[in-house]
Amino acid sequence: MSKFIINGPARLKGEIEVKGAKNAALKIIPAAILSTEKITISNLPQIEDVKLSLALLEDLGAKIDYPRPGTAIINASGINKTGLNPALANKFRASIMFVAPLLARFGEATFPHPGGCIIGAGKRDIDVFLDGFAALGAETSVKDNCYHIKAKGGLSGGEFFFYKLIAVTATESMIMAAVLAKGKTVLKNCAMEPEIKALADYLNSCGAKISNAGTPTITIEGVAKISAGSFAVMPDRIETGSFAIMAAATRSEILIKNCVPEHIRVLLEIFKNRLGIPFEEGSDWIKIKPAKKIRPFGIKTHEYPGFPTDLQQPYSVLMTQAEGSSLIHETIFDRRLLYADLLSQMGADIIMCDPHRIVVNGPARLCGHKLTSPDLRAGIALVIAALVAEGRTEIDNIYQIERGYENIAARLASLGADIIKV
Repeated sequence: MSKFIINGPARLKGEIEVKGAKNAALKIIPAAILSTEKITISNLPQIEDVKLSLALLEDLGAKIDYPRPGTAIINASGINKTGLNPALANKFRASIMFVAPLLARFGEATFPHPGGCIIGAGKRDIDVFLDGFAALGAETSVKDNCYHIKAKGGLSGGEFFFYKLIAVTATESMIMAAVLAKGKTVLKNCAMEPEIKALADYLNSCGAKISNAGTPTITIEGVAKISAGSFAVMPDRIETGSFAIMAAATRSEILIKNCVPEHIRVLLEIFKNRLGIPFEEGSDWIKIKPAKKIRPFGIKTHEYPGFPTDLQQPYSVLMTQAEGSSLIHETIFDRRLLYADLLSQMGADIIMCDPHRIVVNGPARLCGHKLTSPDLRAGIALVIAALVAEGRTEIDNIYQIERGYENIAARLASLGADIIKV
């Protein structure tokens, strides 16, 4: 198994370019199923989850050409089955996104429980998807450890309120299900992430009739078919925020290019108004500068445009270097604070209040340690901690990190980090 070996502390300097958004790429790939025409997707991040998603699409019968790195031309006209291969679908959470377009186009889909990070015991189940599909006329049965969803005569428009949680993937899934449904669908209490609007804008450019994506209430008028076109994956806002926090924690000067500063506005406002982290920004770049002193500030995760749950772990590392105490409150996923014990092993002063809250006391002298990455976002937090820490850190199970960050070791090495993959 591969691992990272990192020697710290690091003072980084230079430029780093943000790759395409994982959470946008993993939705546009299955969206190709909705049309029998070719779609060209560019700026695809070359990460494990994207590779798995493309492989799953090919397994269904789609043809994919790769004219250059980061670009895929998909022809889904030849899809000849509606069952997801468990050997692929079990490996990543986003495999659930294939269900809606299969259901919309073919009237049925069979799939195992999706894989991915083992977090959120109560919030990563798929009840919200099944309930949403039922609102459009689909019925679900379970056989041989697989779900089988079928809509006799096709899906029909309906109304669905996201009652359990404001779910990004479920909102996107319901949009795709409703695009080819008969009649009008109204979705309420929707997630508002920029990736949702990007997906809707693309589908509308192909003939779909989606209104108000990016707001709490979305309306979809079903159409008989849609065409296909070109989709450029937006810059990854979580990668942008991760690099900004990395620069702040290591007191480095880093220019982050090919990003959308507005997508991490909440973090930048905290930098400016609370932490004292100096930075400059333009339309597509952010330059983080070293802070003489990092002030403490607690955060509470919230759906977009609030503080992202996917930046909570890196932010906690930053707070180990702040001068004071910070309360970190995770409200989105259960069990997402368990990584705090790994930071404690490195010397962090962290108090676990309950499963949803920790207090981080700083500044702490972090020391290198042998660690195992428990999941994607905790993994990048450990990388940041290793860059702050004194001495050698070994991080195992980096498969989890590379699921979301393309070629991260080489990119950080270009900034001066002492990091190798072995």
